Amino acid sequence: MWVIAMFDLPVGTRENKKSYSTFRKKLLNEGFMMLQFSVYARFCSNSDSASTYRSRIQKVLPPNGQVRLIYLTDHQFGRMEVYNGKKRTAPEGRPKQIMLF
Repeated sequence: MWVIAMFDLPVGTRENKKSYSTFRKKLLNEGFMMLQFSVYARFCSNSDSASTYRSRIQKVLPPNGQVRLIYLTDHQFGRMEVYNGKKRTAPEGRPKQIMLF
């Protein structure tokens, strides 16, 4: 399952820029990767894990602007069409799992 965070945050004032920067850094610290400007994604192994990240994002929402979260299965995410110019490329894959012994 993938959690996609999309946001449109104001950056007109120093405080707004700080809120934007803080929110973006928190997403990165939580393991989200940037797909496009203001669109970030994180793979979660199950819906419980996705709910955990939803709660974490809710705790750091900026005071202004709009944030949207959508949830996609791995299959749905894999069917995404990505174009760089006119060339089609594969979407990002799920991260490799680390085995601990």
